[in-house]
Amino acid sequence: MSDAVATVADELRGRFGDEAVTEQAARDGVPTVWIDAGTVVDVLTFLKEGVHQPFPMLYDLTVIDERSRRHREGQPASDFTVLYHLLSLERNTDVRVKVALAEDKATLPTATGVWPAANWYEREAWDMFGVRFDGHPNLYRILMPRTWKGHPLRKEHPARATEMGPFSMDDELADEEQEAMRFVPEEWGMERGGEDTDFMFLNLGPQHPGTHGVLRVVLQLDGENILDAVPEIGFHHRGAEKMGERQSWHTFIPYTDRIDYLGGVLNNLPYVMAVEQLAGIQVPERAQVIRVMLCEIFRIISHLVWYGTFLQDLGAMSPVFYTFADRDRALDIISAICGDRMHPNWFRIGGVAQDLPAGWDGMVRSFLTYLGPRLDQYDKMMMRNRIVRARSVGVGAYTVGEAIEWGVTGPGLRACGLDWDFRKKRPYAGYENFEFDIPTADRGDVYDRAVVRVEEMRQSMRIIRQCVDGMPEGEYKSRHHLATPPLKERHTMYDIETLITHFLGVSWGPVIPAGEGAVLVEASKGGTAYFLVSDGGVESYRTRIRTPSFPHMQFLPLMCRDHTVADLLAILGSIDFVLADVDR
Repeated sequence: MSDAVATVADELRGRFGDEAVTEQAARDGVPTVWIDAGTVVDVLTFLKEGVHQPFPMLYDLTVIDERSRRHREGQPASDFTVLYHLLSLERNTDVRVKVALAEDKATLPTATGVWPAANWYEREAWDMFGVRFDGHPNLYRILMPRTWKGHPLRKEHPARATEMGPFSMDDELADEEQEAMRFVPEEWGMERGGEDTDFMFLNLGPQHPGTHGVLRVVLQLDGENILDAVPEIGFHHRGAEKMGERQSWHTFIPYTDRIDYLGGVLNNLPYVMAVEQLAGIQVPERAQVIRVMLCEIFRIISHLVWYGTFLQDLGAMSPVFYTFADRDRALDIISAICGDRMHPNWFRIGGVAQDLPAGWDGMVRSFLTYLGPRLDQYDKMMMRNRIVRARSVGVGAYTVGEAIEWGVTGPGLRACGLDWDFRKKRPYAGYENFEFDIPTADRGDVYDRAVVRVEEMRQSMRIIRQCVDGMPEGEYKSRHHLATPPLKERHTMYDIETLITHFLGVSWGPVIPAGEGAVLVEASKGGTAYFLVSDGGVESYRTRIRTPSFPHMQFLPLMCRDHTVADLLAILGSIDFVLADVDR
C-alpha cells in the first residue's frame, strides 16, 4: 500500500471511523477508497476543505455498471458504482472515492453544494446510467434528447443500431420532439422579467459556429447585456464510451481520433498508455520519443486552428487563411509519417504502427524553420492589434480559485497564473527528458488565454527540435506478447496450436489482465484522461473518457455574465473547445 493511500485512508478513518472506509488497490496507484452512500457529501467536503493539503478539484465523476463484471476481488458488493476523481494540486496526487449502489436504490445526494462542477457530471450520470442525485437543481438529460428511452451506458442497452428496430417519425412524434426543444426559463431557475422590464431569451444555435461543432446557447438578456446563459450540448454525441466497451482493445484506437478531432494522436496517447498500464507493457525509448514528437506537432496543429478561428470569432477574416496554410504544412508531415492527416490512428499498444520514414527529419526541421518567423509576424499583426486587445482584454476573466472550482485545466488554468501542466508536474511518456517552459499569464481573460496558447506553440517547437536532434535508435514497438504477435519463423509456423494462438492474437487482440486504472495527460485543450476497467477479456469492461472541453463549456455562463452578446463570441473562441470533445 502506497504512502498516499495510507495518508488519505487514515485521514478519513480519523474523521469518520474505522468502519467508514474500505481501501482498494488500483493498477495506476491512485488512492481508491469506498465509502457509505450516506456519508458521501460529508466525505467529499472533508477532502475538499478539511484535510491537510486538500483536494479542491473535482476532476471527474462517473459510474460503473458492475452487474456483469466477474473480477471484483476485494470490492464491496455493488450493482452500480459512482466514482469521484479528485485532484490535489498541493500534493500533486489524486484520490478516487467510490460509492456502491444497489440497482433498486441507485440514488445519492447531490455534490453540487460541494463543487458546482458536479452539476453536469451528475446530469451525465443520470442520463447514461439512471443514477439519481437528490437535491440536484436541474436533473435533466444532457447528452441524449429528453425524449430518449433508457440509459445508454447500462449493459443491457444496445450498442449497435442493428440491435435496435428501424426508426420512424410520424407527425405526433415530430411535434413531441419539437416541444421538447422548447426552452422553459423556470426549469433553470430564471425569471422572465424584473420590476420594470421583460427579459429576452435568445437562441444562439443550434448551429455550427466556426469549427467548434454544433452548439446551442440560450441567453437571458436585458437589452444587450447577458444575465445568464444555458449551454445545450449533445448534438455531437456519438456514444464513444459505449463503443469503447464493444470494440476490442486495439480496434478502438481509431475511435479515439474522433474525440478531439483536431488533436490527432494526442487522443491516442492516454488510451494506449492506459492499456499498457493494465498489461504491464514497457514502451521502447525510440517509440516514446516518436510519440512525444507527434503529440507536440499535433499540439501546434490544434493551436493553429484555434488561432485563426479565434480571430475569426472577433471579426478578422484574413488570419484563418494564414494559420490554416501553416497547419497544412504540419499535416503534410503527419501524412508522410502516419499515412493520414487529421485521423492518423498511428499509436499502438506498446509503441507506434511503423518506424519513421526516410527523410522525416528534413521535413520536420524545415517546418520548424518556417513556423518561427510566422509566429513572430502574427504577434505584430494579431496579438498587438488594438482592436483585438479592445475586444479581449478584461473580457471573460476568472480567478485561479474559480478555475479550480469548476475543473478548468490546460491553457485556461495557466492564463490565471498557475503553472500546472501534466507534462511537467507528472511527466509521462518521457516528457521528463525534455526542456521546455510552462507559459502563464495573470489576468485569466480572453486575451491572456490567447497569449498562453501562442507561447505554447513556441515551447512545442522546442520539444520537437529536441526530438529531432536526439532521436534514439531501437525498436518502435514493444516485443511484449500482448503488444506484438510472436515472430512467425519462431512461433507461428511451428505447429497448429501456435498458429491458432497467433490468429487469435491478431483477430481478437490481446487479453488484458483484470484491473482498473487511469492515465491523465496534457492534451491541447487541457487535461484528458482515460479510465479503463478490464474484466480479463479482449475488450474494455468500462471506458471512461474525461475531456477538458466538458467542464470548460459548463463554466461558460460564469464567464459571459454581465457581458454583451458580442463578448460571448470572443469568450467562446478563447475556450478553444470542440463539441466532439464535449459530447464524446
